[in-house]
Amino acid sequence: MGKLRINLALQGGGAHGAFTWGVLDRLLQEDDIEVCGISGTSAGALNGAALKAGWVQGGAEGARENLEWLWLQVAGVGDLEMAHWLAPFGLGALSQAIEYSWPVAFADAVSSVTSPYAYGAFYRNPLSDIVAKLNYDSVCHGVAPQLFISATRVRNGKIKIFSGEEISGDAIMASACLPTIFQAVEIFDPETDRIEPFWDGGYCGNPALFPLFGGDLPDDIVIININPLEREDLPKTSKQIQNRINEISFNSSLLRELRAIEFVQRLIEEGTVSSDRMSRVRVHMIADDDLMEQLSVATKTVPNPAVISALKEAGQIAAERFLKDHKSKIGKESSLDLPKMFG
Repeated sequence: MGKLRINLALQGGGAHGAFTWGVLDRLLQEDDIEVCGISGTSAGALNGAALKAGWVQGGAEGARENLEWLWLQVAGVGDLEMAHWLAPFGLGALSQAIEYSWPVAFADAVSSVTSPYAYGAFYRNPLSDIVAKLNYDSVCHGVAPQLFISATRVRNGKIKIFSGEEISGDAIMASACLPTIFQAVEIFDPETDRIEPFWDGGYCGNPALFPLFGGDLPDDIVIININPLEREDLPKTSKQIQNRINEISFNSSLLRELRAIEFVQRLIEEGTVSSDRMSRVRVHMIADDDLMEQLSVATKTVPNPAVISALKEAGQIAAERFLKDHKSKIGKESSLDLPKMFG
């Protein structure tokens, strides 16, 4: 029996990317699933780079080990075994405690009136030590899975896709560069023939799907979504409002691409456009909006070990549910109902 070939589209969302870690950890245990392409933004870029480097060095187990190393680095701990003891009242209560803690409140107050450029020579991107430890010979290697990383050009607001030898520590930090927290990352861009400042890729592609439409890549795209598409409750506090603004902003580019895919699929179904001319992309999504609604922007920016451990476990459960319900659809049909989503 042949492999089930898929592409992965990995959203950004700070420390909530640990949910994606859990999903990837479970998918990598499926011997009959082959990851051919990865498009990642922000935390998705980190996850994609760690997966690619580990895969080149040691196959699926190497990828799992490298992802675990990455998130232990982010959490700043040696292991996560004891982390659940730090959250006895559940993720929602822990998220609220972090959100209203004085260090987070102080950091919010400072960021609202101070530019990251105000630190002068004392400024340092906290991701620099982690991304410097990735093996870029492996990250940039020509073998599958192909890796694409999104960032936003500050000067013209257009998306930049880094791939192959263009991928570097700076490219990953650019993809994760929230402008209210980090200074723009400056990289020479051969497309514009100048040094460009870059911000977080989530503004233009969270993640970008179009790099995965290449003829040598499969038609199945599995999106790992960590920003809730819907929230039932109206945001009322300033923190809730800002958090929802960020979620809507960072989901907008993904929704635009999904709407375009749905439109093309509809034209193919109606016979208006031949499937020989347009790709019949099959879309799948792994998410847990109910869980993510309990969290906030504070748990995105504060890499708490208990939150990271719980999100990894939630990702594994979500992936298990997807495999049980939809694995048989890979290579045959979409499991994400796009007409319903945009109907």
